[in-house]
Amino acid sequence: MELSIDGDAALVTASSSGLGKASAKALAADGANVVMNGRDEDRLEEAVAEVREVAEGEVVGQPGDLTEPDDIEELVERTVSEFGGLDHLVTSAGGPPSGPFLETDDEDWYEAFDLLVMSVVRLVREAEPHLTDGDGGTIVTITSRSVKEAIDDLVLSNSVRMGVIGLEKTLSKELAPEVRANAVLPGVHETPRIEELVEQAVERGEHDSYEEGIEERGSGIPVGHVGDPMDLGRTVAFLSAPESSYVNGQAVTIDGGAGASNL
Repeated sequence: MELSIDGDAALVTASSSGLGKASAKALAADGANVVMNGRDEDRLEEAVAEVREVAEGEVVGQPGDLTEPDDIEELVERTVSEFGGLDHLVTSAGGPPSGPFLETDDEDWYEAFDLLVMSVVRLVREAEPHLTDGDGGTIVTITSRSVKEAIDDLVLSNSVRMGVIGLEKTLSKELAPEVRANAVLPGVHETPRIEELVEQAVERGEHDSYEEGIEERGSGIPVGHVGDPMDLGRTVAFLSAPESSYVNGQAVTIDGGAGASNL
């Protein structure tokens, strides 16, 4: 499906790798002008170059830390100054540390909340005047399927990401009809983090090769394989486009059917 986002301005946070980068790539390939973001300037520069190879729109990078309010303000300002406005906000952030409840302290909880929830709060606060000043803005939050089903040893993600879903649902009502807000809940995708985990398993002798390891990770998924990050990226682009104009306030699970939740 060809999406009607040609010439739109999009900001995608934490997009120097993984699912954020895939989202930026999908938006740019459909003609949107995209600002990409990451903390590591070298990795961000490499990601921007990669996305430019498939882009129909313009792509620029803006480094910044999502836990720093000034950096968030600069991200939005850069998008508006570069492209004359902001039509689509895609929020992504790295996951908090893994671990069980009894091994997390107050600082872990506050840091996770700042990274996962307050980054979205501050981004939307800065972006809202620009998202409402046009033909219809969109917000897509990338969270995790852990908001539907708790994952072992991920107490911070299981708990804190729920706040993002509550925020997204509230925004879908308070900012409508000018702005639509939706969330995507990814399962296992072949991101650098998953690649690293599989390679470590190969080194430990648990698999004979990376290909065997990644195939085994996908064997329990109904569709039979681990997700390609672009599967999620294309969904993000669709939710940002007028073609999904009646989709608002939804949390879309993208996990190949791996989840057991009915809703």
